[in-house]
Amino acid sequence: MEITRRPRFEPLWREVLGRRFRARRELQKKTLTETAARAGISPQYLSEVERGLKDPSSEIIAAIAGALGVSLTALTAQVANEMLGQQRLDLTGSTGPTGSTGLGLTGPTALPRSDGAADQSAASGGVILSLAA
Repeated sequence: MEITRRPRFEPLWREVLGRRFRARRELQKKTLTETAARAGISPQYLSEVERGLKDPSSEIIAAIAGALGVSLTALTAQVANEMLGQQRLDLTGSTGPTGSTGLGLTGPTALPRSDGAADQSAASGGVILSLAA
């Protein structure tokens, strides 16, 4: 009997980035229209970015991050942390909101997502990067 392996799900960077943008915007109780205007883009484009349908340029990412008051460094760490957390879930089956990824990144805070589930990445710049082995 042949064993068929299920392909491992790995989200795309743009999908995780979009979730981070939406979570931060909703946490701040800002509308798509307000945030898009501050970023200098259309609400439709911001909606597509938040849903992971568009792969925005670095300039657009910086503009949206600025409109939401988050640094690119913190945003990048949050996206990486969520992706590493997903990888950890795939490898271990762990479901806890905190814990080490083995690469020095930890996610201390779970944010509510629009679908009601807990988002496993950090709420703000709460990601810790440690270079110690």
